[in-house]
Amino acid sequence: MVPGSRLILLGKQGAGKGTQCTRLSRHYVVPHISTGDMFRAAIKSRSELGNRVKQYIGGGELIPYEIVMEAVVERLDQDDTKARGFVLDGFPRTVHQAETLADILDPVPVDLVIDLEVPTQVVLKRLAARRVCTDCGANYSTDVPPKFDWTCDNCGGEVIQRDDDTQAAIQRRLDLYERRTAPLIAWYQERDRLVKISGRGDPDKVTDRLIEVIDKRRAAGGRHGGYRR
Repeated sequence: MVPGSRLILLGKQGAGKGTQCTRLSRHYVVPHISTGDMFRAAIKSRSELGNRVKQYIGGGELIPYEIVMEAVVERLDQDDTKARGFVLDGFPRTVHQAETLADILDPVPVDLVIDLEVPTQVVLKRLAARRVCTDCGANYSTDVPPKFDWTCDNCGGEVIQRDDDTQAAIQRRLDLYERRTAPLIAWYQERDRLVKISGRGDPDKVTDRLIEVIDKRRAAGGRHGGYRR
């Protein structure tokens, strides 16, 4: 079996993180942890947490630190992540979150942080065309819709445009991302944990690029501390 790994994938909204995290999760046989998926499930359940999160997402705001960390800590404490590792999808988003995550994982740091680079104009176009299943979260677009009348090919759920995929909300999220993530990228670079990979082009080729750089880090001694597969 392929050894497990502790990975973080960063990138603008619309850079393709979800697709690539799913592929890396399958390749390295580790859980794919997406705070976005967790919060959308909470919104769908109409829980107290979901109602609070909906207000932030609908306005294009980042969800507060305390809410995010509560969800992440609970997920990382489960047996599957402890046994093999994980692929964190778009988290952490700030240096403060990264420092807290490092404390949680101590004494074993993440193996690699990958910044998936896609130009802003490209992600703006992708997000404006994006459509998502309200049940399973599968992604589609106006260019590649479901086979039958905006009904999910996977589960039969309704496929819609997300409330936070309006032009104004998208631009605000991207502005927030650029402002808050630049220090985070620098923080991981200082610790020799970050590489930048182009997210443009065919998704299969992007996956190949990611696996190549991860395996190179592993071969160069990227396994740290006492973590075991």
